[in-house]
Amino acid sequence: MIAEPSLLDRYDCLLFDLDGTVYHGVEAIKGAVTGIDAAHAAGVRVRFVTNNASKAPDAVASHLRGLGVPARTEEVATSAQAGARLLARLVPAGATVLVIGTDALAAEVSDTALRPVRRRSADVAAVVQGHSPDTCWTDLAEACTAIRSGAHWVACNVDPTLPTERGQLPGNGSMVAALRTATGASPVVAGKPEPGLFREAAAAAETPLVIGDRLDTDIAGASAADMDALLVLSGVTTPADVLSAPAGQRPRYLAEDAAAVTAPAEALAVGAPSGWDVGVEDGVLRVGGAGEPLDLLRALCPLAWESGIYRASGTTDTAKAVVNTLGVADIDYR
Repeated sequence: MIAEPSLLDRYDCLLFDLDGTVYHGVEAIKGAVTGIDAAHAAGVRVRFVTNNASKAPDAVASHLRGLGVPARTEEVATSAQAGARLLARLVPAGATVLVIGTDALAAEVSDTALRPVRRRSADVAAVVQGHSPDTCWTDLAEACTAIRSGAHWVACNVDPTLPTERGQLPGNGSMVAALRTATGASPVVAGKPEPGLFREAAAAAETPLVIGDRLDTDIAGASAADMDALLVLSGVTTPADVLSAPAGQRPRYLAEDAAAVTAPAEALAVGAPSGWDVGVEDGVLRVGGAGEPLDLLRALCPLAWESGIYRASGTTDTAKAVVNTLGVADIDYR
C-alpha cells in the first residue's frame, strides 16, 4: 500500500511559532521537538518565526537549544529583523532612526545601514518600536516628539500582552497604544499578523506551511501571506475558539501539536472524512456517530464557519461525551 503524503511531503518549509507551539515557558513541547527533528531528517527547511523583537536571532536559537529544541541561528526570523528591513524601504541609507527597544533591535537597525539613536534630534527620520522591559516614559516621550514632527513610525509588533512565568504582562502593543493615544498616529506594523515577516522567513520556499497556536497572529498572518496553516492546540486556542474563528483566521489543518507534520496531510485537514455524522438542525450543530474528538472538531468547523452556529449537541451518549470533552456543548457564541 502506498503511504498517504504527510505534511512533510507536501510542504518544503515549516514556519514555527514559538510560545505555545514549540515551548511553554521553560519547557519544550515534546510533540514540537518530534516534528522539528522529523522535518530536519526529511530535508524540509525549518524557520522559527517570532514576534518578540527583544532578542537577537543567535540568542533565540541558543535559548531553543537550551530547551532541547534543535535550532540554528539562520533558522530564526524575528520581528526586529522585519522591522529593520521595513525601515530600510522607508528611509534612505544612513538615515537616523530612533530606537525604542533593546540593543538587539538597535543592532538590526545598524545592520540595514541605518543609524540607531536613543534620543530624538532634528534629523530623526523614523522611529522603530519593539518590546523591552526597560522601556519607560522618557523613551515614549522621545518617540512622541519625533512622530509628531513627521518621522516614520514602525512597530515590530502590536501584541498587547507578553506571556511570562508570571502570566500575561504588558507587551509591545500596550506601549504602541500609549503612543497612538499621544500622537493620533498609527504605525506601520512589521510582525505578525502582517504578512511581511512570514514572506521574508519563507523567501526561498515554494510551498511553505505556517504552524502556530494563535488564530489572531499565526493563522491570520498565514492567511494574509497566502500560506496554508496548521493550528496546534498546544497553546492558547481552544476548540470553541476554532469553531467561532472569523474569516481570515481559519486554518487548513488542525492537530494537537506539531508532531502531526509526519501524519497524512488529508487526515489533518478541516472537513476531513471521519466516523462522525454532523449537520445543522434547529439552530445547533447536531453530532452523531463515533470517533476521535479532534476528528469531530475538524468535521464541525466547515459547518460552523458556513452557518455561523457555534454550539453543538450530541444525539448519542458517545457524541454527547465527546462534545463535552471539546468544550463546545450547548454554548452559543453568536
